[in-house]
Parts: sequence; structure tokens; C-alpha cells
Amino acid sequence: MESTIVSSPLSQNYLLCPSRNSSSLLPLSSSSHRSLHFSPSPSSLSLKLQKGNLFSNALRAVSPFSPDAIVSDTYRSETTELADIDWDNLGFAYVPTDYMYIMKCARGGSFSKGELQRFGNIELSPSAGVLNYGQGLFEGLKAYRKKDGNILLFRPQENALRLNIGAERMCMPSPTVAQFVEAVKATVLANKRWVPPPGKGSLYIRPLLMGSGAVLGLAPAPEYTFLIYVSPVGNYFKEGVTPINLVIEHELHRATPGGTGGVKTIGNYAAVLKAQSAAKAKGYSDVLYLDCVHKKYLEEVSSCNIFVVKDNVISTPAIQGTILPGITRKSIIDVARSQGFQVEERLVAVDELLEADEVFCTGTAVVVSPVGSITHKGRRVSYGEGGFGAVSQQLYTVLTRLQMGLIEDKMNWTAELN
Repeated sequence: MESTIVSSPLSQNYLLCPSRNSSSLLPLSSSSHRSLHFSPSPSSLSLKLQKGNLFSNALRAVSPFSPDAIVSDTYRSETTELADIDWDNLGFAYVPTDYMYIMKCARGGSFSKGELQRFGNIELSPSAGVLNYGQGLFEGLKAYRKKDGNILLFRPQENALRLNIGAERMCMPSPTVAQFVEAVKATVLANKRWVPPPGKGSLYIRPLLMGSGAVLGLAPAPEYTFLIYVSPVGNYFKEGVTPINLVIEHELHRATPGGTGGVKTIGNYAAVLKAQSAAKAKGYSDVLYLDCVHKKYLEEVSSCNIFVVKDNVISTPAIQGTILPGITRKSIIDVARSQGFQVEERLVAVDELLEADEVFCTGTAVVVSPVGSITHKGRRVSYGEGGFGAVSQQLYTVLTRLQMGLIEDKMNWTAELN
């Protein structure tokens, strides 16, 4: 069968090599790691070039999701139809999409030769390191659709750097920053039709890094898998952007000094499920954790950072190894300072929280969420009048408008795809 030269979204020319069961895009430069490989089921996906000029054509993916879905060779010449779902009622729940990205490496090696595959289940040995010893990390970031149809990623390099730090702590190799960002871009563009319309939500991007090799004794896994999947999402909390109600947990703790609380390892999140489930059963939105030594300083909510506002001064717990360095947290601090606010990163005691003018949470999933009340040892303290406080509203507006491309990105935080 004939091979054909096409261009890719990764600024690299590739050789299209059809075969009976798959079509591979092989880099013309053998030194490049940025190869794409489509491995469809013959009955569910065919890959072919449209007629016409190769550099303006698209790779058409005929799939059970939509017979008209297009994966463009340049990702510029064609715009895919939006997926047929209820965009007005998106929650924060898993929605299967079209493609996922997979890249593997052996222990002591380097990641290379990543590939886009049809989204589906993966195969793991029962003795995989991630299943037996929790050797795994994940990241979370979002893509937004602009009014002109182009797509914006928000600070993907920061997620790549955080993954690298977490991988070192968990004795795992990790993709380079460039590999991570290119993989995210390729995955988003391949699933472009799942990016919600402007103002309807975002495409949540979930990179995973896990010990996929089989290991019986306690040791780092012999093989590692880097995987990215995506899902369209709306608001994280069922309350939407209305204030959430938190309860302070006194007996259970999210992290300890010297542990893994400062990296995004999978075990950190399983550990909060017991307290979170109990809180939700009592009608609270989530749990706020204290430090495990003095049991009086704020740490974070189950999956987001916490901010306290008093007399227009914004305070948030300092990053000291037990708190995840949130990228939205970092962004809000920079936005606040650019808006003239004083921001303090320090120990914040419970007493300060109870005397605050405003309280809000930040995270990739929640972005900025106002806190309506805190319950501490049976005492409930309320904030505001049922909405954002003045400070959190200002910060939320600036950040979300920046993320959606509605204001100039003077911070140089976004990456535009089209």
C-alpha cells in the first residue's frame, strides 16, 4: 500500500503508512520522539486522506460516536461538529470521549513514541505497581473554547513541572515538559468536538502517570505508563458557583510532615473519602483539614486550596510539604497581586478563619468557589449574603475571563489551539 507525507499538529512532517489493521504516522526524522499512531478496530474506525491538496486535507476518523468526526492533519483547516450531548446540564462527571494518549517507558529509561488511541479500557497486570503499591500520580487541567472556535489551554507547563516533581518523589520517570505539553495538545485536538461551547463548561484533561509493570515485592515498577484522557465538564460542586458549606475535620488528616501531601499522588485522595463521605451525609459540601501536629492551622479542602480575606488582605496557608501547590492557587495569588491586593502565604489559624470577611477555595475543578459557611466544633459561621464576596468575585472574574480568552493574556499563561 502507498505511503503519503502529511503534516501534523506537532510542527513535524509524518509518513502515513496504512496497513491491514491500523494506520501509523511515522516521523520523517528518526530522532524525533513526537510520533502519532492511530490503532483503531477495523470495524469501528477507518483512517484515510481526503482528496485534494495534502497540506489542506484532513484525516477523517469514521467512528461509532459520529460518522462525520474529523481529526485534522494541521488541526486548522477543519472544525469538528460538537458532540451531541446536553451542554446546558453538564456536571462534573465522566463522559467518554473519542481518543486517549498513551506513552510508555521502562524503569531507568525515557518516555518516547507516544500514540493516540481510541478511548477505551486499558490492560494491566494484577501485579502492576499502581494496583499493589499505589505508585501513581495524576494531573488536572482544562481547555476552553473561545467565541471564534479556537481552544485555549491554561498553564499546561505548570502541570508538567508539578508532575515531574511528584514523579521524583514517587520513584517514577516522567515525560519532559515538552512531551507533556505536546501530548496534551494532541489529545485535546483529537477530541475537539467534546470541548463545550463558550460559557457552557470546559474540557477537563486528566493526565495519569503510573507504575504499570508487574512487581510482587515492594519496589518501583519495571514499566511506566503515561496516559491522558479528557471529559467535558461543568461545575464541580452541585451548588455551582453559589457558596459551599464546609466542616472542619478534627480526627482525620489529609497529610503528615514528610509524607506525600505536597504531590498529586493517587493515595492522597483515597485518604479523604471517609471524612468527605461523612460530611456530605450531614449536608456539607466538603471537608476542611487542619495540620496534624498542632491541629489548629488550616491546610486545605479535600481537592482544593483555601483562602481567607480580612480587611482586603488575602491569606492562604503556606506550601510546606503537606499542602498541594495548586496551579489555580498560584494563579489567583498572581492575579490578586496584579490587582493591588496584599497576599500573605503563612500559617493561618482556625480563629482567623472564623473572624474572616470572606473565605473561598481554588482548584482546577472548582476554579474559584465562595464559601458560605464553616462549621467548627458545632459552631457555624456564615460569610456574605449568598454569593461571592467582593474580593473573590473580582478575582474569579479576572481569572475566568483570562482562561476563556475574553481579556488580553498579559501573564502569558494560555496556549491557543485551532
